[in-house]
Amino acid sequence: MHPLIIFLCSLILILFLTAKLRVHPFLGLILTSVITGLLAGEAAGTIDAITTGMGKVFSNFAIIIAAGNIIGLILHRTGGAKLIASDIIRISKKPLFGLNILGFIFAVPLMCCILAYVIFIPVAREIKLRNGLPKVLTASVLVFGTLASYNLIYPSPVIYSAVSELGINNSDILIPGIIIAFIVSIVGYLYATKFCSTGDMSSFIIDNETENEDMKIPGRITAYSPIAIPVALILADVFTNIPLFDILGEPDMALLIGVVMAILFAYRQYTFDSVRQWVEKAIKRSGVVILDMCGGGALGATLAMTGVGQEMGSLLTILPLPAILVPFLIAVAIQSVQGSRVVTMLIAPSIVIPLMPVLGLPPEIVLFSMASGTFLISHFNDPFFWIYKDLAELETSEVLRSYTLGGVVMGITSLTLTGIAYLLFY
Repeated sequence: MHPLIIFLCSLILILFLTAKLRVHPFLGLILTSVITGLLAGEAAGTIDAITTGMGKVFSNFAIIIAAGNIIGLILHRTGGAKLIASDIIRISKKPLFGLNILGFIFAVPLMCCILAYVIFIPVAREIKLRNGLPKVLTASVLVFGTLASYNLIYPSPVIYSAVSELGINNSDILIPGIIIAFIVSIVGYLYATKFCSTGDMSSFIIDNETENEDMKIPGRITAYSPIAIPVALILADVFTNIPLFDILGEPDMALLIGVVMAILFAYRQYTFDSVRQWVEKAIKRSGVVILDMCGGGALGATLAMTGVGQEMGSLLTILPLPAILVPFLIAVAIQSVQGSRVVTMLIAPSIVIPLMPVLGLPPEIVLFSMASGTFLISHFNDPFFWIYKDLAELETSEVLRSYTLGGVVMGITSLTLTGIAYLLFY
């Protein structure tokens, strides 16, 4: 069967299973992965592709997700998240905009948009509670801020390798990337406030229990340290060459340090049994998130096995399209197939670079055109899709309306700004 037909069948099947039949996302993703492999005639390699895809996602995100959930739940139960949310509301007259900027600022220094989202989703939750906002609204303004900077600003892992491959000077794309990313983040924020302002007003799962009646709002050191210290360690690893930070600044290790700090601070005011129960609940909840992510990794691996990415790239190169659209659409095709923005920008240059003499575009424009394509189309094979859904407790339809369609709007905005820059400065 042709790879493009397999790709379309896989998308229709996963949408039918998860949205229509309401099959658990993990089961739906694994079943779709198996059927995708069989349709591709790769029965022998299907299981290997599934386990490899799952293993990569688990090894990259299991500790981050578990640690982030533990920190978030402890901050919620001890009142730390409430204090941070209060500070944001007090400092910013528009707390939703402040949340968007928070994600924008930290995604690149943390070298992971997912990590930034996991760390700050407890703050988004508290802002939701204090202002009576829909879950999808607070979660989306945060996620759009992280995506805007992570996809476009050097030295984000998304564009880092492409800058080298295209022979671009770092200084030539740093400021333009920041400007484009900031405008795109604002567009994402406006999209969220316009199209994500309605939805389920119920609380997150962790709020279904009775609020801690003995809660005492902690001091700022207690509240901020489990988040600020891991962030500081990761930044130290990024911007210094001190060997100690090579270990302590690894995201897994940094967040584990944050977990230890959160637990120790909690023990000062609450009983051992209470804190132990919070940790156990956070770990159980993390398991659901991680399984959904692993299912997305499995689907991405089996789709890549079909060769649909190369097929889409070859098709786009022969179509009569405006030059600036070719790098963009090639990146869109690869992103749609395998789900990882970093992987997209590792693959896309190998297809686009040989075409650059024909396209006649400056390498900076090619870079931002490809990076714009990483915003779309993000769907079921994107690990962030499931993290966003599960940590915000959203329905699949809400995620498609906010995360997927919002990403389309942001990607088109980024491409438009890239085109304007090309017309004005080249």
